Amino acid sequence: MENLKPNPANSSPLTPLGFLERAAVVYADCPSVVYNDTSYTWSETHWRCLSVASSIVASLGIKRGDVVSVVAPNVPAMYELHFAVPMAGAILNNINTRLDPRTVSVMLRHSESKLVFVDQLCRNLVLDALTFFPSNNPTLTPIPILVLIAESDDNIDDQHHDRFLCSYEDLVEKGDPGFRWVRPRSEWDPIVLNYTSGTTASPKGVVHCHRGAFVVALDSLVDWGVPKEPVYLWTLPMFHSNGWSYPWGMAAVGGTNVCLRKFDGATIFNLIRRYNVTHMCSAPV
Repeated sequence: MENLKPNPANSSPLTPLGFLERAAVVYADCPSVVYNDTSYTWSETHWRCLSVASSIVASLGIKRGDVVSVVAPNVPAMYELHFAVPMAGAILNNINTRLDPRTVSVMLRHSESKLVFVDQLCRNLVLDALTFFPSNNPTLTPIPILVLIAESDDNIDDQHHDRFLCSYEDLVEKGDPGFRWVRPRSEWDPIVLNYTSGTTASPKGVVHCHRGAFVVALDSLVDWGVPKEPVYLWTLPMFHSNGWSYPWGMAAVGGTNVCLRKFDGATIFNLIRRYNVTHMCSAPV
């Protein structure tokens, strides 16, 4: 019986990141993410996430356990970062795009975020948040690296371009798709850091581990009875508790993620008809 104890051959830390590896094989040529005129397969999403993870480590110097923040709506980069950031060994911190600059600043400083991915429409929010960082002691509270999520070069504002180190697609292009991602040493290692909105007091942070994210993702699929290869419309913001775990869950069942930048009734009905959407979620508001 002594030989039946856990060892590397029969036991590995539970992590939802394995769902993407499996999807890249089982659902390789099936659609993974669609957005406007952009469409990726699961094999493409896999190598894009590995490329970004590689760049986060090699080009941006992010180390295991560092916090990486994202301020973005439900665009493809937001989906990919749910895998790419923890694949780099870092902890993902999604920030509500509806918050004011002072609250965003509190979260960035409290989390000691080293890197922030910023959507093109959230530039002013993040740049204003950085003005609340103490200027008299930048060593204790360093300004995080900024990476811009832009849909095209035409959407990059020259006025603020010098505040960003590079664009998200630069990281995809320069990264190594053969990167051996940083696996958790333990399934209790943190994978995400989420904050409350701070409506009644200062924002409160909640850390989730790889095991917790794995279990919740599968529980959510089972509880809803989600079948293989659903078509999921992203009406629920991914910054809400990591989209209730469905970024990872959709990889587990090889679903199609229909991304949506803004909640708009007419657009939603058009997307439901266009892609034969089978599932969607929404916050009570």
